[in-house]
Amino acid sequence: MGLLSELRVLYHIALKPIRGKDHAARLESFYAGQAEGYDAFRRRLLHGREDLWAAIDVPEGGVWVDLGGGTGANLDNFGPEIDKLAKVYLVDLSPSLLEVARKRIDRHGWTNVEPIEADATAWQPPSGAADVVTFSYSLTMIPDWFAAIENAHSMLAPGGRIGVVDFYVSRKHPDEGRVRHSWLTRTFWPTWFNSDNVFLSPDHVPFLHRRFEPLHFTENRAKQPYIPLLRVPYYTFVGRKGEGDRRVP
Repeated sequence: MGLLSELRVLYHIALKPIRGKDHAARLESFYAGQAEGYDAFRRRLLHGREDLWAAIDVPEGGVWVDLGGGTGANLDNFGPEIDKLAKVYLVDLSPSLLEVARKRIDRHGWTNVEPIEADATAWQPPSGAADVVTFSYSLTMIPDWFAAIENAHSMLAPGGRIGVVDFYVSRKHPDEGRVRHSWLTRTFWPTWFNSDNVFLSPDHVPFLHRRFEPLHFTENRAKQPYIPLLRVPYYTFVGRKGEGDRRVP
């Protein structure tokens, strides 16, 4: 990543005001000026995406929905297994990020991938139920995050998988067996990210465990660019929709 490109991304992350009348406009305000340099910088910022994809089996002939999929960088994690899928929907509200995704799709010649400009809390796949739904560092950027999870649950076929990787902080008193973060961690990181409309929550992890049957869960910390001494918490979660859960059309 060139110095000029990195400075441009840092400006949009740290200094440029975010404006807009609604969530879609605010997202585009944030991403429009940094879309082309987005992937190179985020490789050092967003950890665990490869681990999440490795934890989910790619269903032969299945439908995979990546909600908040942005530039489509997650698609590279499939490798040749992407050809096993009948359809991949890449859903995002930012047209600038989706334009980068379209270039990636054309470059790879993927004919089963469709970028969709839509709201993750409401969009449903026109081809029917999904076999897998993923959120990769998008849940913290969706104000109605619980509605997004419920929408994912609704579109999944019984037995379908949900996968999430994202930043978070623990509750002050987390459930037994889960990591308890210090007061500093629970205070500093939400404050740090809030200026970019990224909202770390102590409730994502408990809600996912309650809504889905947990299959895989890890709690981790990672370095952040230009913050050498602190480590931000992130988690990976894979869950299954119950066989008896009816899909809501």
